[in-house]
Amino acid sequence: MRLDKFLKVSRIIKRRTVANEVCQSSKVTVNGRLAKASYDVKVGDIVEINFEQRTVKFRVESVNEIVRKEDAPSMYTPL
Repeated sequence: MRLDKFLKVSRIIKRRTVANEVCQSSKVTVNGRLAKASYDVKVGDIVEINFEQRTVKFRVESVNEIVRKEDAPSMYTPL
C-alpha cells in the first residue's frame, strides 16, 4: 500500500491529498530515510512525521485496504 494511502486509511492524516502534500514536503521518514508518497509500506516499518509543533513516530503493525474507524488504531503502534 502506498504511504499516503496508509496515512489516510489508518486515520493518522484526515485526507489523502494532505498526506500526499506532507510527503512531498519532505516531512516523512520511513526507517530513517525520506519517503515519497509512493513508498510501499510494509509491516514493521517505522514511520516518523514532522508536523509544525510535534513529531509523530509509529511502527506499522498491519496493512489493510479497508478498515473501520474503530479498528484504525490497530494498524500502528505509537513509539
